[in-house]
Amino acid sequence: MTRDCTQHTCREFVSVLASAAPAPGGGGAAALVGAVGAALGNMVGALTVGKKKYAAVEGEIAALMEKCDALQTALLDQVAADAESFEPLARAYGIPKDDPSRADVIEAATVAACEAPLRIMELCCEAIRAVAVFAEKGSRLAVSDAGCAAACCRAALESASLNVLINTRALRDRALAEGMNARVEAMLGEYVPMADRVYKAVRAGLV
Repeated sequence: MTRDCTQHTCREFVSVLASAAPAPGGGGAAALVGAVGAALGNMVGALTVGKKKYAAVEGEIAALMEKCDALQTALLDQVAADAESFEPLARAYGIPKDDPSRADVIEAATVAACEAPLRIMELCCEAIRAVAVFAEKGSRLAVSDAGCAAACCRAALESASLNVLINTRALRDRALAEGMNARVEAMLGEYVPMADRVYKAVRAGLV
């Protein structure tokens, strides 16, 4: 399978995910789930635009759909980006322990391996903001899909965070590590509750 697993079937992706292959892993899975969440938000939008009942919000929804199109693409791109950033780290750990450059190479590769999951988190935060609007103003016929979108985006956000934290704990540069950790906690602190509110509001309207 190529690095860009999104070019393969869902069954192929899941099969490799379940194997001993180093990638795709948790980061790639998070990116894919985030893209699914953004797509579900767009589904709500697609079922909203063009309906007389929602004419007052059509412009806003249409603009949001364009944003989510971009988010879907960006998140899918992160599947390959995460795999590419992990490979140098895997190679670095294969450097002989008596090689004096080993520690520095591992440190640099570890920092680089944090970039994709941090970006995935940022994109998921944007998707959650969009989903909140879809849930509030989009078609009531698709409100359950907005709730599903929120759940997917939250899962992707939290999953990506773990892929940052497993790397920052290994960094020797603790100031850099704590800075990354602070970014993670800030995103989780704001957007997990936001996704929860969307999900719970949707669920409350269905039971």
